[in-house]
Amino acid sequence: MFNKRASGVLAHPTSFPSPYGMGDLGQGAYDFIDFLAQAKQCLWQVLPLGPTGFGDSPYQSFSAFAGNPYLISPDALVEAGWLTEGDVADIPGFDAHSVDFGPVIAYKMELFRKAYARFLADATPAQKSKLTQFCARHKAWLTDYALFTAIKAHLIEKRANEFKTPELAAYGKKMKKFLNPDQVNDYYYGAAWSSWPEDIARREPKALKEAATQLAEEVRFAQFLQYEFFRQWDTLKGYANKKNIRIIGDIPIFVALDSADVWAAPELYCIDKDWPTAVAGVPPDYFSETGQLWGNPLYDWAAHKKDNYAWWCRRAEAVLDLVDIVRIDHFRGFEAYWAVPAGEKTAIKGKWIKGPGKPLFDALKKHLKDLRAPEAGGSFVLPIIAEDLGIITEKVDKLRTDFNLPGMKVLQFAFTPGDVSAYLPHNYENNQTVVYSGTHDNDTSLGWYEAAGEAERDYLRRYANVSGTDVAWDLIRLAMASVGIFAIVPIQDIFSLGTAARMNQPGQATGWWRFRYSADMLQEDHAKRLAYLVELYHR
Repeated sequence: MFNKRASGVLAHPTSFPSPYGMGDLGQGAYDFIDFLAQAKQCLWQVLPLGPTGFGDSPYQSFSAFAGNPYLISPDALVEAGWLTEGDVADIPGFDAHSVDFGPVIAYKMELFRKAYARFLADATPAQKSKLTQFCARHKAWLTDYALFTAIKAHLIEKRANEFKTPELAAYGKKMKKFLNPDQVNDYYYGAAWSSWPEDIARREPKALKEAATQLAEEVRFAQFLQYEFFRQWDTLKGYANKKNIRIIGDIPIFVALDSADVWAAPELYCIDKDWPTAVAGVPPDYFSETGQLWGNPLYDWAAHKKDNYAWWCRRAEAVLDLVDIVRIDHFRGFEAYWAVPAGEKTAIKGKWIKGPGKPLFDALKKHLKDLRAPEAGGSFVLPIIAEDLGIITEKVDKLRTDFNLPGMKVLQFAFTPGDVSAYLPHNYENNQTVVYSGTHDNDTSLGWYEAAGEAERDYLRRYANVSGTDVAWDLIRLAMASVGIFAIVPIQDIFSLGTAARMNQPGQATGWWRFRYSADMLQEDHAKRLAYLVELYHR
């Protein structure tokens, strides 16, 4: 797994070219894979693939197991026979370089409902049987997720034209300690499960049965969307693997409070009366002077330990059904995590609490080893990259190295003058390092360079013996040349794009994840340049 030098590109599917307002699993994705093959890249890294929630962030998903239905390709639905050419003939004039999620989601969901109606009317018994088989195979998570989605959709529609209702007032009073008035409105009109009728929020069996009956058609629609996502993704992954391209996925350490996971099993989280007692974040860091207040509920690790971390084993198994390798976000949180009391406005007043540590990874290794028997004569290696950025202690590092997990190094962090930085390439460990020019949380390399101080820019120029006129590719070359076992570069750096193409700004909840590129930007010269570096540095 981590014994052969390789390189690849970080590009989330939402960034691909598509006429439908955001990248999807259609032709733009296949063209990207063809580009990777032409550029002799062996790796494609994506962000989490789950259904996005608040702020359209893939790290705030409605489910740790479901796929993002907005990635479904309408063109693939036409090919399947569930949409007609006429259905997709009148496409709004969406921006080719930025996703405006609201209008895009509304447009695509209208198409998907047409597709579902045609599936119900025209699908053969064999085709309907495949959907039934899919639902049975994924029953452990799909039943709760589909009902969660159906209830949410029903309440959003119901509340859309209701203002200043007694229910809203009661919810605002209940959440006064935790949410400001604008947030109360967002949670209520967005139908977060904490705002649902109490019998449904608390999962009383009679209420769940009644909801499932009342919303049966919406439940089946949610199941259909999951079936289509997995069908399209499996086909795309097969295409990539046939071209010897492995996919690196992403597991966020925490799940969203407003998720099917928390609603279905609140006993696995530190929650009291529908709200966390403490929430996740990180102390003041490179990205924010007041820390990052993520707001995710924290795990009740004692509850997870009782069944030997079965939920985490299922989660890792599910993600590895979609990808070949996973990056676990915020790895340091497994050794100790930053807990912020509920109701705090910043992450400053948190404290470190001991995480599950080695027993969790022992359980993961045993579970995945049983599923993926190692090759004859070989030892099993966890297919995991540890995102070990931020405040890393000896204990965190030992947890990573005990399981032979490669960590991450980001070149943009390397060039502080006078600092003996672990991010400088000459300090990397061999097969214990995956090196990035930047990540989805960083500025683009060009944007970083333009905003950096002159001393930092000067250090980079002297270190790499470059002029700085082509800085994105200077960092790409440094990553490729390093001893790191994998070198990954964001697609924005290949295009030498500036700050306007940044994917995310940590600590800022809205307005991100919008970057797209157009088909004309994926040029043969880029592929040749990458292929040359692969050959030069034996990747």
